[in-house]
Amino acid sequence: MSNGQTVRTTREVQVLRIPSGEQIHLPADTPVVITQALGGSFTLLVPTQAGLFRLAAEDADAIGHAPSAPASSPAGDVTEGAIIEVLKTCYDPEIPVNIFDLGLIYSCEIAPGDAGSRVAVKMTLTSPGCGMGPVIAREAEEKISALPGVASAGVEVVWDPPWSVERISPEGREKLGMV
Repeated sequence: MSNGQTVRTTREVQVLRIPSGEQIHLPADTPVVITQALGGSFTLLVPTQAGLFRLAAEDADAIGHAPSAPASSPAGDVTEGAIIEVLKTCYDPEIPVNIFDLGLIYSCEIAPGDAGSRVAVKMTLTSPGCGMGPVIAREAEEKISALPGVASAGVEVVWDPPWSVERISPEGREKLGMV
Protein backbone atom coordinates (compact mmCIF):
# COMPACT_ATOMS: atom_id res chain seq x y z
CA MET A 1 0.00 0.00 0.00
CA SER A 2 1.33 3.39 -0.90
CA ASN A 3 0.82 6.88 0.44
CA GLY A 4 -2.43 8.38 -0.77
CA GLN A 5 -4.24 5.06 -0.92
CA THR A 6 -7.61 4.72 0.79
CA VAL A 7 -7.96 1.64 2.99
CA ARG A 8 -10.41 0.59 5.70
CA THR A 9 -9.49 -0.27 9.26
CA THR A 10 -9.71 -4.00 9.86
CA ARG A 11 -10.40 -3.61 13.58
CA GLU A 12 -11.07 -0.92 16.17
CA VAL A 13 -7.88 1.03 16.75
CA GLN A 14 -6.68 3.95 18.84
CA VAL A 15 -5.09 6.89 16.99
CA LEU A 16 -3.80 10.32 18.02
CA ARG A 17 -5.17 13.54 16.53
CA ILE A 18 -2.48 15.76 14.98
CA PRO A 19 -1.28 18.15 16.34
CA SER A 20 -3.22 18.06 19.64
CA GLY A 21 -2.32 14.49 20.59
CA GLU A 22 -5.93 13.75 21.60
CA GLN A 23 -6.64 9.99 21.60
CA ILE A 24 -9.64 8.71 19.67
CA HIS A 25 -10.88 5.28 18.67
CA LEU A 26 -11.63 4.46 15.06
CA PRO A 27 -14.13 1.65 14.62
CA ALA A 28 -13.47 -1.27 12.32
CA ASP A 29 -14.26 -0.55 8.66
CA THR A 30 -13.43 3.19 8.93
CA PRO A 31 -12.09 4.56 5.62
CA VAL A 32 -8.67 6.23 6.01
CA VAL A 33 -6.10 7.65 3.61
CA ILE A 34 -2.43 6.90 4.36
CA THR A 35 -0.66 10.25 3.86
CA GLN A 36 2.72 9.32 5.36
CA ALA A 37 4.33 6.02 6.33
CA LEU A 38 7.72 6.63 7.91
CA GLY A 39 9.65 5.09 10.79
CA GLY A 40 6.99 2.42 11.27
CA SER A 41 4.16 4.80 12.16
CA PHE A 42 1.50 6.16 9.83
CA THR A 43 -0.17 9.52 9.30
CA LEU A 44 -3.78 9.02 8.31
CA LEU A 45 -6.38 11.34 6.88
CA VAL A 46 -9.72 10.30 8.35
CA PRO A 47 -12.51 11.92 6.30
CA THR A 48 -15.19 11.07 8.90
CA GLN A 49 -13.15 12.83 11.62
CA ALA A 50 -11.98 15.81 9.51
CA GLY A 51 -8.31 15.70 10.28
CA LEU A 52 -4.97 13.94 10.42
CA PHE A 53 -4.15 11.19 12.89
CA ARG A 54 -1.08 9.17 13.89
CA LEU A 55 -1.30 5.39 13.95
CA ALA A 56 1.44 3.73 16.01
CA ALA A 57 3.69 1.09 14.45
CA GLU A 58 2.34 -1.66 16.71
CA ASP A 59 -1.16 -1.08 15.27
CA ALA A 60 -0.12 -1.25 11.61
CA ASP A 61 -2.14 -4.43 11.16
CA ALA A 62 -5.31 -2.36 11.59
CA ILE A 63 -4.66 -0.90 8.11
CA GLY A 64 -3.26 -4.03 6.50
CA HIS A 65 0.44 -3.51 7.22
CA ALA A 66 2.75 -5.71 9.22
CA PRO A 67 3.99 -4.09 12.44
CA SER A 68 7.60 -2.98 12.02
CA ALA A 69 10.33 -4.65 14.02
CA PRO A 70 12.07 -2.42 16.56
CA ALA A 71 15.28 -0.87 15.27
CA SER A 72 18.40 -2.29 16.80
CA SER A 73 22.14 -2.04 16.62
CA PRO A 74 24.85 -4.65 16.96
CA ALA A 75 25.40 -5.91 20.50
CA GLY A 76 28.15 -4.26 22.47
CA ASP A 77 28.81 -0.79 23.76
CA VAL A 78 26.13 1.80 23.16
CA THR A 79 27.41 4.46 20.79
CA GLU A 80 26.15 7.88 19.83
CA GLY A 81 26.11 6.65 16.23
CA ALA A 82 23.71 3.82 17.11
CA ILE A 83 21.46 6.26 18.97
CA ILE A 84 21.48 8.68 16.03
CA GLU A 85 20.53 5.85 13.66
CA VAL A 86 17.55 4.89 15.82
CA LEU A 87 16.52 8.56 16.16
CA LYS A 88 16.51 8.73 12.37
CA THR A 89 13.56 6.29 12.47
CA CYS A 90 11.41 8.77 14.46
CA TYR A 91 9.29 11.25 12.52
CA ASP A 92 7.03 14.18 13.19
CA PRO A 93 3.72 12.96 11.73
CA GLU A 94 3.31 16.18 9.72
CA ILE A 95 6.84 16.46 8.32
CA PRO A 96 8.52 13.80 6.14
CA VAL A 97 11.95 14.33 7.77
CA ASN A 98 13.23 12.38 10.77
CA ILE A 99 13.72 14.23 14.06
CA PHE A 100 17.52 14.08 13.85
CA ASP A 101 17.76 15.61 10.36
CA LEU A 102 15.04 18.10 11.29
CA GLY A 103 17.47 19.40 13.93
CA LEU A 104 15.27 18.60 16.90
CA ILE A 105 17.98 16.71 18.83
CA TYR A 106 20.07 19.05 20.98
CA SER A 107 22.17 16.59 22.96
CA CYS A 108 22.80 12.93 23.63
CA GLU A 109 24.63 11.77 26.75
CA ILE A 110 25.64 8.18 27.40
CA ALA A 111 26.57 7.08 30.91
CA PRO A 112 27.96 3.52 30.97
CA GLY A 113 26.98 1.33 33.91
CA ASP A 114 27.39 -2.26 35.05
CA ALA A 115 23.84 -3.19 34.01
CA GLY A 116 23.97 -1.20 30.76
CA SER A 117 24.17 2.41 29.67
CA ARG A 118 21.87 5.22 30.67
CA VAL A 119 21.03 7.47 27.73
CA ALA A 120 19.76 11.03 28.16
CA VAL A 121 18.57 12.97 25.12
CA LYS A 122 17.42 16.58 24.98
CA MET A 123 15.23 17.50 22.06
CA THR A 124 12.91 20.29 21.01
CA LEU A 125 9.98 20.70 18.67
CA THR A 126 9.37 22.98 15.72
CA SER A 127 6.56 24.67 17.68
CA PRO A 128 5.94 24.94 21.44
CA GLY A 129 2.21 24.39 20.85
CA CYS A 130 2.66 20.96 19.28
CA GLY A 131 0.65 18.43 21.25
CA MET A 132 2.52 15.59 19.54
CA GLY A 133 5.74 16.43 21.42
CA PRO A 134 5.21 13.90 24.21
CA VAL A 135 4.29 11.24 21.62
CA ILE A 136 7.43 11.88 19.55
CA ALA A 137 9.63 11.97 22.68
CA ARG A 138 8.09 8.71 23.98
CA GLU A 139 8.66 7.00 20.63
CA ALA A 140 12.32 8.11 20.64
CA GLU A 141 12.73 6.91 24.23
CA GLU A 142 11.19 3.51 23.44
CA LYS A 143 13.39 3.02 20.38
CA ILE A 144 16.56 4.01 22.28
CA SER A 145 15.57 1.70 25.18
CA ALA A 146 15.29 -1.20 22.72
CA LEU A 147 18.96 -0.89 21.70
CA PRO A 148 21.22 -3.64 23.04
CA GLY A 149 23.24 -2.42 25.99
CA VAL A 150 20.80 0.33 27.03
CA ALA A 151 19.59 -0.06 30.61
CA SER A 152 17.47 3.11 30.58
CA ALA A 153 16.69 6.03 28.32
CA GLY A 154 15.15 9.42 28.92
CA VAL A 155 14.12 12.00 26.35
CA GLU A 156 13.44 15.51 27.64
CA VAL A 157 11.71 18.17 25.53
CA VAL A 158 13.40 21.56 26.00
CA TRP A 159 12.75 25.00 24.50
CA ASP A 160 16.10 26.72 24.89
CA PRO A 161 17.46 27.50 22.44
CA PRO A 162 14.34 27.81 20.29
CA TRP A 163 14.35 25.64 17.16
CA SER A 164 14.92 27.36 13.81
CA VAL A 165 15.15 26.16 10.21
CA GLU A 166 18.93 26.66 10.31
CA ARG A 167 19.12 23.47 12.42
CA ILE A 168 17.84 21.28 9.56
CA SER A 169 20.61 19.04 8.15
CA PRO A 170 21.56 19.12 4.46
CA GLU A 171 19.73 15.78 4.06
CA GLY A 172 16.61 17.23 5.67
CA ARG A 173 16.81 20.37 3.50
CA GLU A 174 17.02 18.22 0.40
CA LYS A 175 14.00 16.15 1.47
CA LEU A 176 12.01 19.34 2.08
CA GLY A 177 13.07 20.88 -1.25
CA MET A 178 15.03 23.67 0.46
CA VAL A 179 18.18 23.30 -1.67
